[in-house]
Amino acid sequence: MIATDAGQQALAPALRKTGYERKRCQKNLRRDVGRAIADFRMIEEGDLVLVCLSGGKDSHVLLDILLNLQRHAPIRFDLHAVNLDQKQPGFPAGILPGYLRERGIAHTIIEQDTYSIVTDKIPSGKTYCGLCSRLRRGILYKFAAQLGADKIALGHHRDDIVETLFLNLFHGGKLKAMPPKLLSDDQRNIVIRPLAYCREREIAKYARLKQFPIIPCNLCGAQDNLQRQAVKAMLQDWQRRHPGRVESIFRGICNVAPSQLADTSLFPFHDLRITRQGNDGNEGSEGSEHGNSLAEAV
Repeated sequence: MIATDAGQQALAPALRKTGYERKRCQKNLRRDVGRAIADFRMIEEGDLVLVCLSGGKDSHVLLDILLNLQRHAPIRFDLHAVNLDQKQPGFPAGILPGYLRERGIAHTIIEQDTYSIVTDKIPSGKTYCGLCSRLRRGILYKFAAQLGADKIALGHHRDDIVETLFLNLFHGGKLKAMPPKLLSDDQRNIVIRPLAYCREREIAKYARLKQFPIIPCNLCGAQDNLQRQAVKAMLQDWQRRHPGRVESIFRGICNVAPSQLADTSLFPFHDLRITRQGNDGNEGSEGSEHGNSLAEAV
């Protein structure tokens, strides 16, 4: 008994430190999630929010923080967790249902063998991520409509959004990222990303401190999304050499100046005219005529 008491006393400072760090992480994440929800009006009174739970650190943290906000928010909203069992070899099918039941969280487990479809369509050694994500998105959209969910919450965070910006820039020729709030193409679902302001480092730390039952995302055996991994490594290197670089890039995504870019669909470049007062009182007529004739000639 004496030895046990001594051991507990020795562990007490470490436990207190862990508890303090966990509360601080939760406070930081809850602040950022709350700010994102308010800025984009992600969740409103009476909403039913479908929370997509993959079993990774991001979706676990998303669900945990939303549950915490649900208890303290000035509005009422409901949460329903959903996990898609894609029948990947070795997928621990019992972990998430047990975790959700233990916490008393309303949930649904959808079983769809998308793994066989992906492995049939994608050559061996290539990444499955693109087709896999499209199939998964279609299934979740359909389920959300059946459930009557008002919003679909995904676990993408600030670093995911910045990485996607560079992926689209480098490989797609588009200045495009992940919006914190999105209306689906069929206009039947609204996708929200409450972790949009959260740093991946903070999310990873909180998941570790909370000891969530993490399920790896590479069970399919395919190559990782190599392009995304390369961009992630580039950004991490920038952040090491220039602290604050990623934060600055994300602020840029939130502070766009269309007049300083070159997309004619976003800014009326054709309508720009200088103000020049002529003898007859007409303004800018000469520039307008020249502009029109040049455009017609081209």
